[in-house]
Amino acid sequence: MLTALIVAVLAYALDQLTKYAVESTMQLGDSVVVIPGVLRWHYILNPGAAFSIGEDHTWVFTVIQAVVAVAALVGIARVRSTPWALALGGLAGGVLGNLTDRLFRPPAFGRGHVVDMISVPHFAIFNVADSFIVCSVIGVALLVMTGRRLDGTREA
Repeated sequence: MLTALIVAVLAYALDQLTKYAVESTMQLGDSVVVIPGVLRWHYILNPGAAFSIGEDHTWVFTVIQAVVAVAALVGIARVRSTPWALALGGLAGGVLGNLTDRLFRPPAFGRGHVVDMISVPHFAIFNVADSFIVCSVIGVALLVMTGRRLDGTREA
C-alpha cells in the first residue's frame, strides 16, 4: 500500500508541477520546441477528453474521473503486490491530477479545463497525468489478463 501511495503522490505532484511551470512561463497557445521534430511544449486548455472529445460535456468527465479516483483508492487500500501498487498508484495520481483541473480551474467548479502541454508529431496534446493514466490502464489490463490478484497471487 505504501508503494501505491508514493506512486500516486509522485504522479500527482509531477502533473501539477508541470502544469504550474507551463502556466507561469508560457501564454495560452504558445509553443516551444524541446527536441526538434520530436517534442514540443504547446500550452492549451482542454475542456474534453482525449483528442478534445466531448468538449460540451466537461461535467461528465468530472464525474467519471471522481468515480475512477475512488475505485483506484479503494484498490490501493486492498493491494498487496508491487505490480498492482504501481498500476493503481499511477492511475490514482493521474486521475486526481486531471480531476483537480476539472474541479478548480475556470470556467466553473466541476467544468474546469485541463492543462495540456506535451506535443509529439501526429498525436493529441496531453499532460503528465494522461501519461500515468494510460500506462497504468495498460498495467491493469496486463495484470488482469495474466490472472494476478490484488494480493499478488494468480487465479487458479
